[in-house]
Amino acid sequence: MTAPAEFEYDAIRLRGVSLAGEESYIVAPEMNLGFDIGRCQRDVLGVDHLFLTHGHMDHAAGAAYYFSQRMFIDNAPGNVYAPEPIVEPLRRLMGIWADIDGHEPPANIHPVAPGQDIPLRRDLIVRPFYVNHLCRRHDRSRVDALGFAAIEVRHKLLDEFTGLAGNELVDLKKRGVEITRRVEMPVVTYCGDSADGEFFDLDYVKNARVLLMECTFVDRDDRERARAGYHTHLLDLRGILPRLNNERILLTHLTRRTNLRDARAALKNELDASMLERISFFMEHRRRPRKAAQPGDAEE
Repeated sequence: MTAPAEFEYDAIRLRGVSLAGEESYIVAPEMNLGFDIGRCQRDVLGVDHLFLTHGHMDHAAGAAYYFSQRMFIDNAPGNVYAPEPIVEPLRRLMGIWADIDGHEPPANIHPVAPGQDIPLRRDLIVRPFYVNHLCRRHDRSRVDALGFAAIEVRHKLLDEFTGLAGNELVDLKKRGVEITRRVEMPVVTYCGDSADGEFFDLDYVKNARVLLMECTFVDRDDRERARAGYHTHLLDLRGILPRLNNERILLTHLTRRTNLRDARAALKNELDASMLERISFFMEHRRRPRKAAQPGDAEE
């Protein structure tokens, strides 16, 4: 399997693999969540909440393995959140694997819909939203893909109560006075597979500290191919990036037919320097393997 990339920015750490048609998953270990499942590498097993954008094999193939291995290592079952139309097929898949394997592990598979927040902690929610990527089932029915935003929730004291003593604040709360306001701080937003769309104008997309967005195709000759599959082409970024305020933008889902060196060169050629300061390909952030010591090497 492809070695995972690991990206760190301030207190945000993301680890995963994203290669078009092969495997896509991103986990945020400190938030105990992940986006997509890929083939379920070890990183995926370590988080309790996985948010599945759509049912394509490179994003969802490891779903049954996730629950099976969680049971095998005596972990709680974990949770997979998926677009409603694919929840029952995922549950049937678990039953089919039980017929093959002999055991059906406990599996928490939850339907989710755009705008319906999923609380993970008192201070952390995940918000689904529609993206511009269509999936077709065998009966040709349409399944819309989702993106997900991990949002920190804080409650700040209203200005008019600043300076009051603790006992005064407690007294106000007992009397039913609202003394705080809810503040949402989008931390990481994952768009999964998607072409350009209005979702980029959502506050929790354009203002997330870190945005993971697709860029599958780089070659100019592939622009129509990108549009036909509801994917993003490098040339589309010129119309998308000016709408975004993210501190860092990570491009995912690059096709393996394009090596990272060529992709970086194309990015530099097509984008202004001001845009390049905050954007990179997620898979650039792989750690190089440590070189084995050779006889005669000086000690550091």
